[in-house]
Amino acid sequence: MSTPVAVIGAGPFGLATAAHLRARGLPVRVFGQPMGSWDERMPAGMLLKSTPAASSIAVPHTGHTLGDFCAAMGERRHASDWDVIPVETFVRYGRWVQRRLVPELEQVRVVSVDRRADGFELKLDSGERFGARAVVVATGLSGLAHLPSVLAAAVPEGPSAAGPVSHSSQHRDLAALAGREVVVVGAGQSALESAVLLAEAGAASVRVVARGRAAVGFGAPPDRQPRLRPPSPFGNAWSLWALTEYAGGFRHLPVPARRFLVRRVLGPLGAWWLRDRFVGRVRVTQGRAIDRAEVRDGRPVLSLRGPDGRGGELAADHVLAATGYRVALDALDFLGPGLRTGITVRAGGPLLDAGFRSSVPGLYFTGLAAAASFGPLMRFVCGTDFAAPRLARAVARTYG
Repeated sequence: MSTPVAVIGAGPFGLATAAHLRARGLPVRVFGQPMGSWDERMPAGMLLKSTPAASSIAVPHTGHTLGDFCAAMGERRHASDWDVIPVETFVRYGRWVQRRLVPELEQVRVVSVDRRADGFELKLDSGERFGARAVVVATGLSGLAHLPSVLAAAVPEGPSAAGPVSHSSQHRDLAALAGREVVVVGAGQSALESAVLLAEAGAASVRVVARGRAAVGFGAPPDRQPRLRPPSPFGNAWSLWALTEYAGGFRHLPVPARRFLVRRVLGPLGAWWLRDRFVGRVRVTQGRAIDRAEVRDGRPVLSLRGPDGRGGELAADHVLAATGYRVALDALDFLGPGLRTGITVRAGGPLLDAGFRSSVPGLYFTGLAAAASFGPLMRFVCGTDFAAPRLARAVARTYG
C-alpha cells in the first residue's frame, strides 16, 4: 500500500513538518537520525546564536517549546535574550520533541527516490522499497558544505578533519587540533566561534582570514538594540522584521534580489556574547583574498592578495574552512538523476510554490533548500513556525 507522505530528514524542519502532517491525520513515514546534523556537524561547546524565543521547534501541540523541555527535564531555564543555549541542550530538546510527537521515526537512510506513475518509489539502506504519493525533503545541511574552489584545489581528495584542510562541519571535537597552528577561513558566526573554541581547546595559535573588506564584527547585546525599530528573532531592524513577517512574499522578488538577500542578510557577524572571548585570543587577517592554496610538506599554505595588489603567504598546520553551506541539487544524490533534472532551480535553490512544492508534482522542500524561495528565515529554527504548517496544509489539501 502506498504511503501518502515520506519525510526525509529528522532535524527541526523534518520533525516540525512530520508533526503537522500527523496532526492532520495523514499517515507519514519519517527517515533520518534525530537531530543528526546538529549532533554530528556542530562542535562540542558551541552556543546557538538565536535567542531562546527563536529556538523552539514549531509543532501543532502546546507544551513543546524549549522552555517546556527545560522545565520537564529539570534543566537550566533559557528564557531571556541574555541566555545562550548550548548546542548539546538543543540536541536533547529536539530528540525530546521527536520521542513525544514523531515516535515512529525510522533511523535508516533513504538511498534513492525515483518517479513512478502514481508518485515515487523510495529505497532504504535496509533494502526495503516502497511507494509514496508525496515526498518532503528536509535534509538540512547534509551534503551542502561549501568549500571554495581555491581551497578545494589544494586537496583533490577532499577536505577532512585529519587532513591539511577541513570544513567546519567535519569537526565534532576541536580539541583534536590542540597544539597546532590553525587558520580559520571565514568571518561569520561559525568561523569566529570555531576560532574561539580552538583557542580555548589549546591550539598553538589561531588566525582568522576574513576575505571581505569589512572588519570582523559582532552584534549588539539586547540592551543596545535600536529601540525605534521593530523586533524580530534576529534583532531590531526593519529589514529583518520584513523578512520574518512577510517571508511568503519573498518568492515574488526578482531572482537577483533573492540570491543577494539569502547570502548577505544575517551574513558575516559574530554573536554579541562572543566578542569578549574572541578579542585578544584570536588574530585576524582581513580584506585579503585567497589567490592560491597548496600543501607543502604536509602543511597548507595560502597565498593572499590585498586590495592594493600586494600579496603574501600564510602557512599553518591546518586550515579550517568555515565557509558555510550552499544548496546544490547534485549534492542531494538520493534524488534520482531523472528526478533532479525535472526540478526547476531559481536563485540558487529549487523554485517552490506557496505550499513549498517544487516543479515536480508531489516533491516538496523545506529548511535551507527553501531559502531561495522564502528567504533567510529558512536558515533558522524559528523558520519552522512559517514553513511546517503551510507545507502540511498544502500536502493535506492534495493528498489528504
